Amino acid sequence: MPVRLGVLGAGSRGRDSYGRWIVRHPERAQIAAVADPIPDRRDGLAAAAGVPDERRYHDWKPLLADAQHLDLDGVIVALPDRDHVAPTLEAARRGLAVLVEKPVSSTPAELEQLADGGSRLNARISVGHVMRYQPFWQTLHQLVASGTIGRLVTMRIEENIGFWHFAHSYVRGNWRNSSTSSPMVLAKTCHDLDAIRWFAGSPPVSVSSVGELTYFRPENAPPGAPERCLDGCPHADDCPFYAPRYYVDALRDVHGSPVALLGADTSPEGRLRALEHGPYGRCVFAGGNNVVDHQQTVMSFPGGLTATLSTSAFTGQNTRTVRLTGSSGEIAGHVRSGSVEIDLFSPTAVLPELPHARDVVRRRRGPMRHQTIELLAGPAEGETKDHRGHSGGDDGLMDAFVSSLTGGGAPSTSLEASLDSHRMAFAAERSRLEGRTVLWGEV
Repeated sequence: MPVRLGVLGAGSRGRDSYGRWIVRHPERAQIAAVADPIPDRRDGLAAAAGVPDERRYHDWKPLLADAQHLDLDGVIVALPDRDHVAPTLEAARRGLAVLVEKPVSSTPAELEQLADGGSRLNARISVGHVMRYQPFWQTLHQLVASGTIGRLVTMRIEENIGFWHFAHSYVRGNWRNSSTSSPMVLAKTCHDLDAIRWFAGSPPVSVSSVGELTYFRPENAPPGAPERCLDGCPHADDCPFYAPRYYVDALRDVHGSPVALLGADTSPEGRLRALEHGPYGRCVFAGGNNVVDHQQTVMSFPGGLTATLSTSAFTGQNTRTVRLTGSSGEIAGHVRSGSVEIDLFSPTAVLPELPHARDVVRRRRGPMRHQTIELLAGPAEGETKDHRGHSGGDDGLMDAFVSSLTGGGAPSTSLEASLDSHRMAFAAERSRLEGRTVLWGEV
């Protein structure tokens, strides 16, 4: 029997990631009810999943009140950032398993409320940290955990947001202002912080961070720029952030995310109307945004391990790169391509079994004749884009969550470990604002 799930929030994550997986796997799960205040989103997902009208809710509260009648096994909480804790705890009180989108909370106080409530209720709460389920990161974790590169000494992750993606999400979009969503280090990079916590095996000893909102500010607007791109901007031809070029021209064949966030009508005319009046048509220098556009965070861990996380809006690619150094080897990887290069300092060192690796190439180089091994790690060739959300992480997360409801194991991380990534983000933001290193005991 497929498990029965309620979906709270039918935006891009609830609809396009989690909901779409359920629709593709009817033998394993079904959407029993949907809650979303926006009719187009609610009805769009409900129609795709065959949810009848009486099980389409305007708000999550009546849906959970009907949980027993709906015969739910679990819920997916994909509401706006600031609306995650209350429904997660209410679902847990009703004995339901919960998959909650990150960030689970926008404030430290609510985070600890969730931690305490989850512990008290012995809740089954999984956090949407999809990087743990990406074949790329699973391969790197296997290499580190197996001791292939010896004792892990440094970690470096670069979160290259992409100039167009940053403008969409953090200047014009839902995560542009920390007072209504979250600091950028939490909203965007708690994935990376969770991966660092995963590889380290413990929370950090200290966190230090610097960053600023440098460019997307009113004083940097070019002369004569109006508040909206379609209001006759004299810089339309050369501005990298001219909205119609992105949403209407470059994405003309895209009707899902990010275009779907403009509105239900994704025709060229519908997109232009949305840009005339909606948030995605604003000039990037008049967006009412306050989150940083670049930030660097340094963490120290027990035993001398150190990690750095660098994130920037000003990149051409939208991907992550990583470098891990150990006492016996070094790993460098590129998430978008799936390429991994491993330098093993011993000429006789061997790799462990790597289920997600393919096209392995070995060679010797350098005066010590150490080994260099190149491989690809990621979804198999030929998989469609739908199957590769977050480089395979969305599918992996949903597979693990549904399996946990049918006796097929548990998600790869505890709630406490997942919440540590949020605590690390709050510590980084505190360090940035106060100009000092924050010790973990303060967190």
